[in-house]
Amino acid sequence: MTIENLPSVIRHWIGGELVDSADRRTFDVSDPVSNAVYAQAARGSAADVERAVTAARTAFPAWSGISNRERANTLYRIADAVEARHDRLAAFETYDTGLPITQAKGQARRAAENFRYFGDVIVALGEEAFRQGEDQFSYVVRTPVGVAGLITPWNTPFMLESWKLAPALASGCTLILKPAEWTPLSASLWPEIFTEAGLPAGVVNIVHGLGEEAGQALVDHPDVPLISFTGSTDTGRHIIRSSAQHLKTTSMELGGKSPAIVFADADLEAALDSVVFGVFSLNGERCTAGSRVLVERPVYEQFTRRLAERAAGVRVGEPSDPATEVGALVHPEHYERVLNYVEIGKKEARLAAGGTRPDHLSEGNYLQPTVFADVERDARIFQEEIFGPVVAVAPFDTEAEAIELANATQFGLAAYIWTSDLKRGHRIAHAVESGMLWINSHNVRDLRTPFGGVKASGVGREGGAHSIDFYTESKIVHVALGDVHTPRFGAVR
Repeated sequence: MTIENLPSVIRHWIGGELVDSADRRTFDVSDPVSNAVYAQAARGSAADVERAVTAARTAFPAWSGISNRERANTLYRIADAVEARHDRLAAFETYDTGLPITQAKGQARRAAENFRYFGDVIVALGEEAFRQGEDQFSYVVRTPVGVAGLITPWNTPFMLESWKLAPALASGCTLILKPAEWTPLSASLWPEIFTEAGLPAGVVNIVHGLGEEAGQALVDHPDVPLISFTGSTDTGRHIIRSSAQHLKTTSMELGGKSPAIVFADADLEAALDSVVFGVFSLNGERCTAGSRVLVERPVYEQFTRRLAERAAGVRVGEPSDPATEVGALVHPEHYERVLNYVEIGKKEARLAAGGTRPDHLSEGNYLQPTVFADVERDARIFQEEIFGPVVAVAPFDTEAEAIELANATQFGLAAYIWTSDLKRGHRIAHAVESGMLWINSHNVRDLRTPFGGVKASGVGREGGAHSIDFYTESKIVHVALGDVHTPRFGAVR
């Protein structure tokens, strides 16, 4: 795949300028189709984070001081600039992540919508007021937290960056973004987007680098009071421990091992479409993938067979090919990790489909969509997040057993329930330990709704007004409206 204007060097963006690392270090960036190095990215350190924090703190008074409407207008201009780069962004994302081009093309629209949505939210969002009879009146003032640290993952990186950037900017925060080191290419578009939109210098700063260096420095910095992180559960635990020293506010969107529960009375064709799309789209590299499929026993054999047939028919190929449905996994390290789980699965369950490299693709990080059947609840492929095109299928006999199996992991991010009995659907939705659930639907999300998980899938909620709550502090002001009658301690009697 050939891309025009592909950068050979990806620099930090600090204080409105593209800069090298203070120590001039870089790291290699490779594409997942050839695994060949195509660029060098600046390798950030504590010194670079310090520069970025200084720039953000300098820009904070002016940015936080303008009206919500002015900030919203800037967000709308950012959205326009994102959409104007639709084709280039999709090409960059496909080249860097291995996502199929047809799926990458939706990322620009979703990213732009994030900025437009939060521009609307910050203008429309009111503040609370309380009246205590005729004597006192109280009102709430929202103030931006300050400098926000945003650490984003390598799957659909540009869109997920926008998911954090938009509400942070709308709230009046200035910020430092640390993109994932495996996929920094699309983040290189942000400087020109923000410049075109007229965002003041220093409001957004981008520091590239490794998580244990640049990311750790951002988490440790005493002048960054807030960290929003999306990534693995283990890394999230580490960030929370590190943040405790400075009592930072954190939002953690972490791992998932989400169940898709299919009852015998469900629309099986619709459920099958949802399961196949939900676990194999985005190369299976999605936190909300329904990677544990629980099927009621009367239709278990039929559903599992058809799922295996559909998996075998999924088109695996070059990410740039519009016909491709599953592309290349993001990085050799991750590819090896997924392959290791496939080998584990072959010892734990029945391989019903896939499990090998496609015959027509001799190079690159490719895996045929893989289905394991008859998976026991204690199997590692049932319990652990694989984050690839691999699904585990298990039968259940009763509603109670379906709930027990759905809850039998450390994770609790999403769940999908398929049944024609809506009373049962609601009962199970209330019983499953998960932050988000869909009944007779795949992952269709309203930006107004809270996003986040329970248990090892995260801490906190973002999305809609919840995001504004996260990036702001609520200050309550109490005002006396009449005479104050305070007990007179110590007064001469």
